[in-house]
Amino acid sequence: MAVRNGRTVRDLRRGNRTAVLQRLYFDGPMSRFELGPATGLSSGSVSNVVAELVADGLVEEAGSVDSDGGRPRTLLRVVPDSGHMIGVDVGETRVRVELFDLTLTELARTERPLERQGYGSDPAPEREGPSEGEGAAAADRPTGRPGGELAPAPGGGPSSKRREYDVDVIVGHIRDGIAEVLAEAGIAPERLLGVGIGVPGIVARTPEEGAVVHGQTIGWDAVPLESLLRSSCRLPDTVPYFADNGARTLGQAEMWFGAGRGARNAVVVLFGSGVGACLVTEDVEHGRSVEWGHLTVRVRGRRCRCGALGCLEAYAGAEALLDRWREEGGRPPEGTDEETALTAMLTAAYPTEEGTEPDPVALAVLEETAEYLGAGLSDLINLFQPERILIGGWAGLQLGTRFLPAVRRHAASYALRYPAERVSIDLGRLGPDAVTVGAAILPLADFFARGGRRAEPVSEGPSPAWRTALEERAPH
Repeated sequence: MAVRNGRTVRDLRRGNRTAVLQRLYFDGPMSRFELGPATGLSSGSVSNVVAELVADGLVEEAGSVDSDGGRPRTLLRVVPDSGHMIGVDVGETRVRVELFDLTLTELARTERPLERQGYGSDPAPEREGPSEGEGAAAADRPTGRPGGELAPAPGGGPSSKRREYDVDVIVGHIRDGIAEVLAEAGIAPERLLGVGIGVPGIVARTPEEGAVVHGQTIGWDAVPLESLLRSSCRLPDTVPYFADNGARTLGQAEMWFGAGRGARNAVVVLFGSGVGACLVTEDVEHGRSVEWGHLTVRVRGRRCRCGALGCLEAYAGAEALLDRWREEGGRPPEGTDEETALTAMLTAAYPTEEGTEPDPVALAVLEETAEYLGAGLSDLINLFQPERILIGGWAGLQLGTRFLPAVRRHAASYALRYPAERVSIDLGRLGPDAVTVGAAILPLADFFARGGRRAEPVSEGPSPAWRTALEERAPH
């Protein structure tokens, strides 16, 4: 049965359940009296929806508060253990898997490092001097160091220093991590609302294989990640998988629970081994990942991991930052991972021991990186005019507040004055787990959109017309 705007009774019921669940989730505990004006529903609709949600085990009473002259009002809240989600962060240094309850309280976690050649143990790349006309082409962007450009890879293809991650290894880490956190918390797989995965690269969705990952910087070309996980993980068919770009999952987390909450228009930057961004506007409520790291900031510049020349990521990502330090004579500790090497670089540039002189090379590379990052942010400011820009990711958080004033200064100097005066640039608040939290939000958001009902297994054919009609006509 359709109503005037084309929505069925079933759609309206689902929307009412979603409205009540979300309001209790973000602002609860609340009374039935408060839920009416907060959701725009009538008192009768609120009572009916709450009764359904209580019967479904999703909402419970949580004490009472005094009313203005009447009986105390019963408070309601979402039941924390009424559902569970798994969040996975496929980073470029490790795979992190975390299990959460419905309120995103962490119940268990595991991490699996990704092996790669350590810093300082590989030979310096070939270098070439500036190309003819390079000075004019780069005049409106931060200047690189003379002789610091990487020679193009033969044939213009991807750089030989690009990381390539074995798909089977990543799938195995996710599979084993899921099994480990479920066993540690004693949660049956059937209780999962879904598994969310944040990955590097572009995620496309196909009817046949679900989420397919195009991760050019890690050597993934149309990897059918969802179908590989379904065939590898021992989870029921009713448990859905949700894969998306890691910058978007970071953005989702910061907008729901972090420094982006309350903003209508924001950009959340993921600053790790590479760089990426998530754009959130009123038109794109849950955010859209943008390949900001592959914006060209220098014509005929350094070779990026993606194979192109002059990408922002070739100057501002942690991997490029460490490479440039080494090329200029810096000495990252040998055989260590990126996080340890970046810590060593920061210590060299900003020594804490009295009498220790700063490493001038490390300091110069960091200052130049701040300028490149600020210039890249200026493009986001000019294009999208956000209220807030939030910087997250392990490298962004490690560089921290010491790095931020220079980034703000350079962003303002490269951006148009009007939008630059109206944007704030700050660090994210959720720490290194933000991508994992955001990945877990993917199945949670789907659960809310379904009105608090679990995903149903795909049927082999359409429901009979008589059953659909009865469902649509069912009383509220």
